[in-house]
Amino acid sequence: MSAREALIVGPDGRARCSWVGDDEEYRRYHDEEWGAPLHGDHKLFEKIMLEAFQAGLSWITILRRRDGIRDAFDHFDAATIAAYGDADVTRLLDDPRIIRNRLKVSAAITNARATLELCQDSPGALDTLLWSFAPAPRTKRPSALSDIPATTEESTAMSKALNARGFRFVGPTTMYALMQSAGMVDDHLEGCWRVA
Repeated sequence: MSAREALIVGPDGRARCSWVGDDEEYRRYHDEEWGAPLHGDHKLFEKIMLEAFQAGLSWITILRRRDGIRDAFDHFDAATIAAYGDADVTRLLDDPRIIRNRLKVSAAITNARATLELCQDSPGALDTLLWSFAPAPRTKRPSALSDIPATTEESTAMSKALNARGFRFVGPTTMYALMQSAGMVDDHLEGCWRVA
């Protein structure tokens, strides 16, 4: 893929990473969120939940359901989710606004409990842990989608660290997507208007 094919020009005349396509929600996400540094235990717990629900699906599916997922899961409040029981699982599996996968719903509850355990006596611990795996900035910006890895040494280490603390659905590929989404890495392609 040439550098020109790696970018797509939107209706506003701005060149963007080509994965955006012509979807308005993808454009907004690309322009406002993807690659922007994100901090805070609550916000990063939300990212872990959304990335776990995304596993095996397209990200646009999650973006289109994010408000429903947020509402169904008590606005990603880890303490509330950690207290969910069987009735909550049944309620969630009947809710068409979310990804109705029992393993992913169970992982959300497990991850909420792991987040509480990690942060209970140390507010900011999830933020500190995740950002400790942020790699040094690249010396060369990617010019094609093929230049962007699916996993890295850092995302693999992050995955192992989270698994060791009881988190689930946090594999290396999922964690690299989180690193991109939360701005731990900036994979906007050369020529994208978002490049600083």
